[in-house]
Amino acid sequence: AGAVPVDLNGAQADFAIGCGYKYLNGGPGAPAFVWVHARHVNRVEQPLSGWHGHAAPFVFTPDYQPAQGIARYLCGTPTLLSLAALDCGVDTLLAAEPMGGMQALRRKSVALSDLFIRLVREQLSAHPLTIATPLDAARRGSQVSLSFDGDGYAVMQALIARGVIGDFRAGDKTRGDTDLLRFGFTPLYLRHVDVFDAVQTLRDVLDSGVWREARFARKGAVT
Repeated sequence: AGAVPVDLNGAQADFAIGCGYKYLNGGPGAPAFVWVHARHVNRVEQPLSGWHGHAAPFVFTPDYQPAQGIARYLCGTPTLLSLAALDCGVDTLLAAEPMGGMQALRRKSVALSDLFIRLVREQLSAHPLTIATPLDAARRGSQVSLSFDGDGYAVMQALIARGVIGDFRAGDKTRGDTDLLRFGFTPLYLRHVDVFDAVQTLRDVLDSGVWREARFARKGAVT
């Protein structure tokens, strides 16, 4: 959600779930959401039934009667501060509607990730990096992962120390898997020059070998 145009009704999907903290700009702790096709919405029993999903929550009946429509999928009182932040985040996304909305954002997302892939291939061929994400933009979302034959965690920490915020996923070394460096491309506010700067910073980190410093190998609570 917020990265790729999706037509769930057109796809005749039954259910969909999504997160609010990434491309919907809700930030850490933002609530997730569920989408239910109209043909199922009043037929499926919500396994986590709660007060907010009751048909008449203030009647205080001894038995549970689910509400009609999507409201039956609510549980308890939501985290209101997180919802307020998500509301602002979604408003930011909706502000792009006059400029082409999700279709325009998707085009920019593809342009940003294509640029990143091209620059990595042009400038980082001397390093043990391979592009793990499909090169065909139609087969990827709004992130690109690089496979790194080395300590990917330390490389990412060195990047973060220089203001390039990505993510890291450890490879299974017992199977010979390499680490992954993940980079997200949020088209709403990321610029093409930011992509150039990120690749240049990655090149500097690898060329200089600064990522081998002990401070970047120290594990934190998050990646």
